[in-house]
Order: sequence, then C-alpha cells, then structure tokens
Amino acid sequence: MNEITKTLRWGIIGCGNVTELKSGPAYQKTAGFTIEAVMRRDPQKVADYAKRHSIPKYYTDADTLINDPEIDAVYIATPPDTHKYYGLKVAEAGKPCCIEKPLAPNYQDCLAIAEAFETKNIPVFVAYYRRTLPRFEQIKKWIDSKAIGDVRHIRWHLSKPTSDQDRSGEYNWRTDIKIATGGYFDDLASHGLDLFIHYLGPIKEVSGVSLNQQGLYSSKDACAAHWIHESGVTGSGSWNFGSFEREDIVEIYGSKGKIKFSVFENDPLILRNATGESAHNITHPENIQLHHVEQMREHLLGNSKHPSNAFTAAHTSWVMDQIIGNPL
Repeated sequence: MNEITKTLRWGIIGCGNVTELKSGPAYQKTAGFTIEAVMRRDPQKVADYAKRHSIPKYYTDADTLINDPEIDAVYIATPPDTHKYYGLKVAEAGKPCCIEKPLAPNYQDCLAIAEAFETKNIPVFVAYYRRTLPRFEQIKKWIDSKAIGDVRHIRWHLSKPTSDQDRSGEYNWRTDIKIATGGYFDDLASHGLDLFIHYLGPIKEVSGVSLNQQGLYSSKDACAAHWIHESGVTGSGSWNFGSFEREDIVEIYGSKGKIKFSVFENDPLILRNATGESAHNITHPENIQLHHVEQMREHLLGNSKHPSNAFTAAHTSWVMDQIIGNPL
C-alpha cells in the first residue's frame, strides 16, 4: 500500500487495558485514521468499550472483524500467544496490520508472521513505540551526533518488588510460561532491548541465564545477559522481578562521555561529556503510542519508513530467546 486515498478504517482485536489510553485513542487522533470496529470475546465488555470510545461496530468473533469489507486495517492487541494466529489471518485477508509487542512468544513464530506479510507485500508494524517517542529519539540524536564520542558499552538493570498479584497466586497471563516464557522479562525487557537495537544496530552474539527464584508462577523471574552488537558495542543487562525496590537504570558509555536514562520512569535524561553534565526532561504524549501511530500513517503515505516492523521485532525476539533459552 503506497498511499492512502481515503480514511483508513481500523479494527481492533482485543480491547483490553493497553487500548484504553495508550493506543486506542491514538488511532482516533491520527489524521486519516478511524476505528470502525472492535472485537472481544466477552459481549458485555466489548459493547461497553465501543460505547465509551464511540466506535460504531463491535464483534465477539475475530474472523468477522478481519473479513469485514468496511475494515481496511487491523490492530492486534491480544496476549502474544495469539499474535501469530490472528496475524496470519490478517495477512491472508490482505490488510495492513499493527501487532502489540512482543510480536510472538518466540523467534520462529515472529519470523512466520513477518514472512507472511512480506509474501503479500503488505505493511505490518509492531508496537515498540519507544522507537518513535521524542524522549528516546533525543538519545539517538546524541549517539548519532557523537555527543559521547564512539559508543563502547551499554548496560541496563531493571528490577521491581514482587506484586500483590504475584503473591496471591491469581492468574496473570504475563507470568504464564505457556504465553510468556520469560514472564515480566518478555513484557518489559523487550521494550529496552528493542530500543538498544534501534540505537546501536543488530546484535550478533548474545548469551544469558534465566531461572525462577521465587516459585510464585511458572515463568522465569530473574535473567542476566551479555551481548555484542554488529557495530562492536558490547552490552549487558540484568532483570529481576522479586527485588527489594524498583530500579530502572540504563547507562551508555562512550569514548568521550556518558548517557544515563530510564526505560520506564520519567526521570531526566542525563548527558555528561567534556562540556559538563546536563539534565533533560522530555514528557510523553497523553496517548503514548501517538507518535508510533502517526508514523504508521506517514509510512502508508510513502513519506517515510516506520522504524518498527515485523523483522526488527523478530530480531528482538531472537535476542530474548537466546537469553531465556527458548528453543529455536
């Protein structure tokens, strides 16, 4: 699809929490986009969502939405274990698609999705929206302009205390090993690793360790890794989801300076080099996926290339598989 000749009518499969504020309204605020239909298996919840967001149609069957002739494109916002199932159906229907992250629970499923859309020459985007946020694009500008010289190493530590939900034993798909082998690592670390690849290029070697330290759920809850980007930059990371306090620190070390920031917190971006140290506060939009969705439109118009697609997302999943030991 090289251009948009009319308003692009989107349908959403899975209208859960992520679509309430983070993503759904972004489609409604983007010029040339509308949301015409939503799908959720629960008839009362989908009807309520459609009413609250002023969406004309709603379904409890995904196939009906995908094959609706009045739906031009589909946003898949379900848990990752169903992304391949729905994604292949959307590709077969010949419609552009955006899929939530992570693209799928493992690299092979990600690759199957990417190749299905490539075969049909249909755009498919993945909601690694940090690639488009001004806060994180500022860091990329510093790296590209060599504000810290040549990048040598990047390291990230992310930890958080055990939640009440974790201790309760209440079901949570994010910690179900059948859906997310790495648990919160899959859900959260994927954002940072994908961002690092955006900054520093593909990763050529990676190794890691992972385990379940707490025994509260089936997924892994502790991971550590080191890697090398094709550019020669080294990297290391540690993620623990049963720690005393929440901590989210990324440090990028260069030959002439250093950048420090958080992936999830709104702490200032810190740049330190020969000219001194400076702190920069860049706020997110109300709907955090707005820039991501706006850049999807620009891609479809042929004005620019979107930075997050199925093949870039598949590479991120390959890296994660190496860390948590998913079979290829």
